[in-house]
Amino acid sequence: MEQKQAIVSITDKAAEKVRALMEQEGEEDLALRIGVRPGGCSGFQYSIYFDDEIGEDDEVFETKGVKILVDAMSVPYLMGSEFDWQESLMGAGFVVNNPNVQGSCGCGGSFTC
Repeated sequence: MEQKQAIVSITDKAAEKVRALMEQEGEEDLALRIGVRPGGCSGFQYSIYFDDEIGEDDEVFETKGVKILVDAMSVPYLMGSEFDWQESLMGAGFVVNNPNVQGSCGCGGSFTC
C-alpha cells in the first residue's frame, strides 16, 4: 500500500502537546485541522483548531499519533511546512515553519506567499 506524503510535518514536541490538549478535551475522534485563511495585514493567516468533521476536499493523514486535516485550498500554501511547539521566556505556543512564506507583517500574525 502506497503511503501518502504528509503535507505538513509535526515535531515530536508539537505532537506531544497536541495529544495532551486532545486528551484534555475528552472527546474521541478529534483531529488537528491546519489551514490558511485570507486575513491579517499581509494577506493570509493560519487557522489551527481541533475538528471532528472531515470534509470531502480534506487531505487526511496521521503522523506521530496525531490525525491532521488540511482543506484543499490550503494545501499549496502549507506544502512542506513544519508544525512545532516552542517555549521561551516570552511565552509558549505553536508555530508553523513554512517555506512558502515570502513575507510577513510586523506583528507576525499574517503572511504572504
